[in-house]
Amino acid sequence: MGKAKPAKHTAKEIAAKVAASTTNMGGGKVGLEDRLGGKAGHAKYQCHICKQSAPDLKSMQMHHEARHPKEVWEPEKCMDLHATHGGTTKGVAVRGSTKK
Repeated sequence: MGKAKPAKHTAKEIAAKVAASTTNMGGGKVGLEDRLGGKAGHAKYQCHICKQSAPDLKSMQMHHEARHPKEVWEPEKCMDLHATHGGTTKGVAVRGSTKK
């Protein structure tokens, strides 16, 4: 019997593995913070009626039409959380360790 040949890994494959292990993909505790919206999360807009978060005005409009059909859609009433809390948030694809 012959010996098995060792696997040869390309630089691209190794870089992909490193990126997958060091990139926040939105799961776990940090991902939960990101999905919550508001100061800690990735969502930009907040519904003025029920405080539900949405990443953009189109999503907020769909939420409004589905959840508040009797109310008139007024995009200027939706709170821009990024402006309120000073820029973007943690977001997905944050490199490095997220442990404290």
